Order: sequence, then structure tokens, then C-alpha cells
Amino acid sequence: MSSLVVTVTGSPSEASRTARLAWQVGQVLAGPDFEVQHINVRDLPAEDVLAARSDAPALRGPLASIDRARGVVVATPIYKASYSGVLKSFLDLLPQFGLAGKVVLPLATGGTPAHVLAIDYALRPVLLSLGAQHVVAGLFLHDKLIELEPGGAGVRLQQDLQGRLDAVIADFATSLRRAATAAPKGSI
Repeated sequence: MSSLVVTVTGSPSEASRTARLAWQVGQVLAGPDFEVQHINVRDLPAEDVLAARSDAPALRGPLASIDRARGVVVATPIYKASYSGVLKSFLDLLPQFGLAGKVVLPLATGGTPAHVLAIDYALRPVLLSLGAQHVVAGLFLHDKLIELEPGGAGVRLQQDLQGRLDAVIADFATSLRRAATAAPKGSI
């Protein structure tokens, strides 16, 4: 039986490198071991998200997906040394331990290498406070090094950056498999 992995993208931009990166990570993971679903917070009703209406019909499905997921990929642009407000608003909808028992892969994009530590100092504490079982090593990608695939949904990266992304995806997948084998029967 495959484990559910949900990608959550917190970019307010329509033409988002971050969203395309998250989609591509999902494509890499999708297969016999992992079923992948995508949540782009930008596509959810802003009024419901900002008013924290977790019982709104349009939010029930995405929140239920997070609840059922074994793994969550959280992808965000970095603005002013922190993850996006769009992502924060979505994470605020989760219950206090909404990531309990889950393996989480944080990914961040940003316009300056000065934001490289934002994953560790801004995002990781929030993910852990939500009860994540394991937050694997994430990756910060300078947005000037992310080339949008023409006419496609993915991105192209320089070879060394692609290698680092492949390594964090592999670590995430390995951690998910370990968590699945360690879980009691019927709990996945």
C-alpha cells in the first residue's frame, strides 16, 4: 500500500518557481510507494484561509489530505527572512499537532543567499511545533538558479543544484519508508 505525500506550496505568485518546484518534487516521488497530492494555498479561497475557517467546505479536502498524509513537502518563497504569509495562514489552520507522525521536507526559494538559514530559523520551528515526527534536511534554492520549463509545469536546475535536490528527495523518501515500516499495522 502506498503512503500519501502532500505538497503544500505557499507562494502568492501565479507564475511561481516555488509551486513548479513542489510539483516537480511530487512527480519524482509519485509511484508505487507514494501517492502524491498537491495543495497550492494560493488556489484556496483567501477569505476562508485568512479568517481561519477550517470547517469551510473548500478547505475540508486539503486539510483532510494533510491529516491522512504520511509525508508533507512544504515549499515556500522567502520574503523578509521568513516563509510566506500565505503559508503561515494555511499552517495556522492545522490543529495544534496537525503534523504529528509525519515526515516533512521543507523547501525554500529566495532572491538572495542571505535567506539560506530561513528554513532552520523560521520554518523548521513551526513544523516541529505542529508535531512533525521528523523534519528532514531541507534545501534553499536561489531563485535566479531556477529556470522554468518552457510550456511545462516543472523547473530546470543547474547540475550541482539538481544533485542537492535529488539528495534531499531521496532522504525524504527513505525517511518515509522507515516511518511506514516502523508504524503499527493499519496506522498508515
